Amino acid sequence: MRMPASARRRPATSPIGWNRQMTETLLKPLKAGLIGAGIQASLTPAMHMREGAAQGLSYRYELLDLEGREATPAQLQQLVRHAEAEGFLGLNITHPCKQLIIPLLDELSDEARSLGAVNTVVLKDGRRFGHNTDWWGFSESFRRGLPDAGMSSAVQIGAGGAGVATAFAILSLGLRTLTVFDQEMARAEALAMSMSALFPGSGVHAGTDLGSSMKVADGLIHATPTGMVKYPGMPIPADMLQPRHWVADIVYFPLETALLAEARRRGCSTLDGGGMAVFQAVGAFRLFTGREPDADRMLKHFKSLTA
Repeated sequence: MRMPASARRRPATSPIGWNRQMTETLLKPLKAGLIGAGIQASLTPAMHMREGAAQGLSYRYELLDLEGREATPAQLQQLVRHAEAEGFLGLNITHPCKQLIIPLLDELSDEARSLGAVNTVVLKDGRRFGHNTDWWGFSESFRRGLPDAGMSSAVQIGAGGAGVATAFAILSLGLRTLTVFDQEMARAEALAMSMSALFPGSGVHAGTDLGSSMKVADGLIHATPTGMVKYPGMPIPADMLQPRHWVADIVYFPLETALLAEARRRGCSTLDGGGMAVFQAVGAFRLFTGREPDADRMLKHFKSLTA
């Protein structure tokens, strides 16, 4: 007897149909990007795409360079709309847009709101969600790289978007006193005020005498572009560095900045910017894809890229 057509039809939930759907999901191109100025040397795309490939994802990560596009920060809205139109999962944000991006967003995470800086934007369901993975990136790197660092007092140079993240991170780790220096005194004062409100048990001040502050500090956090290929040089006079100091730099291109080379020459414990770069990418990958990245694998890949 001939079987009715309805009985011969394969159910929608058959293993073959499910496998096809899963394969299409895995192979569907995922897209993300980085917005900033002068970012052609960034290793973030390579880290994201290698980790995506390791997890079986088709993952493309693009650079949206303000300089390459002859754009200005004022055109940030256009770049975000371009990413939305292209179906991006999200965007990383770097200098000089970490604070400029905030008015363009629909929601902020608690950390991003507290910091007043965003380095990761998730684009979902027509909305823009701002996060900050920089602070966790620095915190995790510091915890692993300088586990025995003295935490009584530290000096920080730089009060911009990255400086806000490093200040939040080091105070979260238990630093008791932080003195902040910046070329713009008002910016250092604003950072000191905001961190004092978030960490009332710690002393956070805008500094006026770098030499005197370094004499009593356990360590130094450098959070400006000085030392990058485009901004060579030292952020402080070399003779302010003493062997008892630890020195943490956020610059990772190059990893061996003039500051770190001099600090090591003088016997200081040092931390380069590579760990912060990797761990902020770990956090962003998690937010973009909904998958848990392998942090150790990403660290290993970063080391191979910078060997």
